[in-house]
Amino acid sequence: MAKLNQIIAVEKGVKSKSFQELTEAHHAVQKVALLTGLARTYQPKDEEGEQLPPESTKVQVRSEEVLRDIAASLTKLFDVTATKDATNCVAKANVVVDDQPLLSDVPVSYLLFLEKQLTDLHTFVKKLPVLDAAESWVYNDSANCWSTEPVRTLRTKKVPRNHVKAEATEKHPAQVEVYHEDVTVGYWTTVKFSGALPAKRVAELLGRIEKVQHAVKFAREEANNTQAVDTKTGEKVFGYLFQ
Repeated sequence: MAKLNQIIAVEKGVKSKSFQELTEAHHAVQKVALLTGLARTYQPKDEEGEQLPPESTKVQVRSEEVLRDIAASLTKLFDVTATKDATNCVAKANVVVDDQPLLSDVPVSYLLFLEKQLTDLHTFVKKLPVLDAAESWVYNDSANCWSTEPVRTLRTKKVPRNHVKAEATEKHPAQVEVYHEDVTVGYWTTVKFSGALPAKRVAELLGRIEKVQHAVKFAREEANNTQAVDTKTGEKVFGYLFQ
């Protein structure tokens, strides 16, 4: 008795072959010349008339035979697909993570859905923004996000100063040079905030997703090892269609 994974393995080939045979049959019955035959003989008007050989063309395609061949080909496809779908209805497995069942008796179709969703979720989490490693972050409950410790910096302002290069005399005014000096006028206290995640948290989330991914794949393999429910439908269908 076949297993579900074996049925799935052959279904694609059976489907491809039956489609090809149906296409070829469709093209064959569209060619009138292949369905047409002819037989004719010639008899001269009198014995002295010219004698001509008989002519004949055989029918190469017979529609009833084509129908029988198509029915046989599609019967295989109908039966394989029916067997696969019937087995899918009973093929189930548990999703086990860390030796504990996360989900129980999960149908194989839902396991396939989970695989796709977990792949998309892994891509999403992998691209989550992470906190700048150059800063020291603590969780700020009041702001409901991460923040840095306050950092105090100076605010300066350039103030002009006079430098007397030469004192004034009776004959010459004083020589004064103007320059600017940075003078502290205040202090900035800066706190940075971020809604990103610590890299450790992102790695933890990815690890959990990957665990479930592996568990789902294992469960799918287990479900696909279910004994096939052998189902015959093609003969009944085509027995009615082409009777």
